[in-house]
Amino acid sequence: MKKRNYLLRNSYIGAVMAFLYAPIAVLIVFSFNSSKSRALWTGFTLNWYKKMFTNEMILSSLANTLIIAVISTIFATVIGTLAAIGINAMNRWIKSLVLNITYMPIINPEIVTGVSLMLLFVFLRDHMGVPLQMGFITLVLAHITFSIPYVILNVLPKLRQMDKNIYDAALDLGCDPILAFLKVVIPEIMPGIISGFLMAFTFSLDDFIISYFVSGTNFSTLPITIYAMTRKKVSPEINALSTIVFLVVLIVLVISNYFDAKRETGKKTY
Repeated sequence: MKKRNYLLRNSYIGAVMAFLYAPIAVLIVFSFNSSKSRALWTGFTLNWYKKMFTNEMILSSLANTLIIAVISTIFATVIGTLAAIGINAMNRWIKSLVLNITYMPIINPEIVTGVSLMLLFVFLRDHMGVPLQMGFITLVLAHITFSIPYVILNVLPKLRQMDKNIYDAALDLGCDPILAFLKVVIPEIMPGIISGFLMAFTFSLDDFIISYFVSGTNFSTLPITIYAMTRKKVSPEINALSTIVFLVVLIVLVISNYFDAKRETGKKTY
């Protein structure tokens, strides 16, 4: 009976994993297909990878995406971390209210957020006299806006787990508040900060809907470029690019989990 349950459980898990990752596996396989066919394998080639690295439109969009992701993630991480520390210090009822407000951008449909930000930027430009053109600046502001809640929700659990007496002990031992914050609080919540950073960076790279509404016509991110290409026919170059992005994200995830596990093992040993 136990063996049967074990087989059923493993079969169920295997079916779920196959359902989730089979499309990605097909994409990776056909990124090496020598023809443009998405149904017939005609031979192995690296030609699409070579063409991808010489496609100026794709490379330009990728550079734009990475620049926006890095800048917005850094700002979102700093703002979100400080906001989480402030929220953690609030009393129970105000904290509950602020957390509910923090959840709203996450559960809110992206199309609503995108349209709202677009209308806000247009209002600031046309009625408030702010010299704000749709493009790089609006994209960075939009990505910071939707990334902050993810950082807050990753840092807050670490703040709750932290022993509050450690900060007071650092002050008693001669540290000023800023030094105690940098030497005691930040190292304690660093795993949450890193998790929030990676999540914000990933969502920034992946975002299409919000970026589509605030990007304008002269500045394009990679998801918008791919969407424009799919209106005609998806080039195998996109399969190659998607494969590289998937592998990079997978490597970052594995490294992050490795160091998290190592850190937890070090704490248990200590």
